[in-house]
Amino acid sequence: MTLPKFTSRAMDLSGIAAAAKAPPVPPGASFVVEVDEANFETVMQGSMQYPIVVELYSPRANAQALSDDLIALANAAAGAYLLARVNVDAAGGIAQAFGVQAVPTVIGVVGGQLAPLFQGTRSKPEVEAMIAQLLQVAAQSGLNGRANPVAGGAGEADIADPRFEAADAALERGDFAAAVVEYDKILAQTPNDAEAKAGRAQVALLARSAGGDPAAVLAAADADPTDVNPQFAAADLEVLAGRPEAAFKRLIELVRQTSASERETVRVRLLELFEVVGNADPAVLKARRDLMSALF
Repeated sequence: MTLPKFTSRAMDLSGIAAAAKAPPVPPGASFVVEVDEANFETVMQGSMQYPIVVELYSPRANAQALSDDLIALANAAAGAYLLARVNVDAAGGIAQAFGVQAVPTVIGVVGGQLAPLFQGTRSKPEVEAMIAQLLQVAAQSGLNGRANPVAGGAGEADIADPRFEAADAALERGDFAAAVVEYDKILAQTPNDAEAKAGRAQVALLARSAGGDPAAVLAAADADPTDVNPQFAAADLEVLAGRPEAAFKRLIELVRQTSASERETVRVRLLELFEVVGNADPAVLKARRDLMSALF
């Protein structure tokens, strides 16, 4: 048993209008899933969109109070993360893959990367604080999607949102600036809508890049590596040219060289480019780690 290998999602700028919005969370919805070796990799793939908290437990461990607290916190969070529960007595291969030495053990998974939280029991306030820190790390890395309920309404998230029709129409006529405006309207109502964020990032990239001279853009960026706007333009060009690694490296270096509000502007642009390329892309996974290192 090995940890899942996350496959990259190819950048497809032609499909940016195909977005859908999940309806409000229905009463009694659950955000807790029991994981075994059959569904392990499928569940873990969700960490590319939202954080997952993995509880590795055993009925023999006399830690039901901790399990109850984790379940209550996950359902109260209403999709901010998913709680994946693993009975190690029935799924020993998963425990081995995580390197678990004792139970209970609780581990976070963000963007396919493991973030150990704690081993043994903790009070509910302590658990809540640790999960809050995990969510902060995820948000700082641009991972703001929400998990769909696994019970009490799961499966209804495929209902199309008619508000995307205006963005779709703008794209059909090639008006990228208008499409950005329409995506902004959606995000003003639902800021964590992962599909809308990705669509907005992609059309914004196309709008910024229209009509530029690639040679001039790169020359301007090379002339002053600390000038933010030329570096942004060069990074856009590199992403469009299929060289996201170069774009990410460029902007992460700029994060290291800037501070305060300017640094935040660079970080936000970098996260937008992550959305364009796709959260499962290996270049994005590496760049997220590099960004964390540059920030902290």
